[in-house]
Amino acid sequence: MESQTIVEALLLGLLEGLTEFIPVSSTGHILLAGHFLGFHSTGKAFEILIQLGAILAILSVYFGKLWQMLIKLPSDPQTRHFVIGILIAFLPAAVIGAVGHDFIKNYLFESPKLICSMLIIGGVVLLVVDRINFKPVHHDVERFPLSVYLKIGLFQSLSLIPGTSRSGSTIVGALLMGVDKRAAAEFSFFLAMPTMVGAFAFDLFKNRNVLTSADLPIISVGFIAAFVAALIVVRFLLDYVSRKGYALFGWWRLLVGVAGLAALMVWG
Repeated sequence: MESQTIVEALLLGLLEGLTEFIPVSSTGHILLAGHFLGFHSTGKAFEILIQLGAILAILSVYFGKLWQMLIKLPSDPQTRHFVIGILIAFLPAAVIGAVGHDFIKNYLFESPKLICSMLIIGGVVLLVVDRINFKPVHHDVERFPLSVYLKIGLFQSLSLIPGTSRSGSTIVGALLMGVDKRAAAEFSFFLAMPTMVGAFAFDLFKNRNVLTSADLPIISVGFIAAFVAALIVVRFLLDYVSRKGYALFGWWRLLVGVAGLAALMVWG
């Protein structure tokens, strides 16, 4: 990672922060951008570790709510229900990701054509789902039935395929389970917290012997850029999807996926 430039790290960090919490696949965008920029990180660690910036952004926005949940956890049944629901939703991707880590990082992450294909497929799915006139029955993220939390978690497991999108898979799963659009996006924020922290910690552990102090400046720049960009996105996303839905993100996925495949055909 020593040979990479600060400018590349800055661009990829901004890309991570701008795309992490919208259903377009931040990992897919970063891997494609890295491919065409010639950016190669040690063990693909940069792409995972800069997510810490996005994690801290979501934690800072929801700090007040998280603090209140922590205070009420011992005595409030609804808070305990919500925390248990988040853990249930987190477990499927955590188990599958841990078991399949090496295959995912060494094979799926190294396939730009797969990423582009998943961006296109996910874009079509998002456009179709956004057009369906669902009759939402769940509006409060803290009151979903435990079975709904589990099903959303199973959908999140699809995001282990790069280009699928963690937020996209959870949002689509939630919409199909009868959750309204705003609550679907909000729950994807809460589910992101343990999921991204877990991925960060696990990847840091797996790469503990290959990362060096020379990697720190590049990762730090990417982390700061991701934090600032994600902070902006999180503050505006819920209101946007409540009013406009998810169609814009579906079209963006199609555009990036098709452009990526065309670029691969021309430049490889």
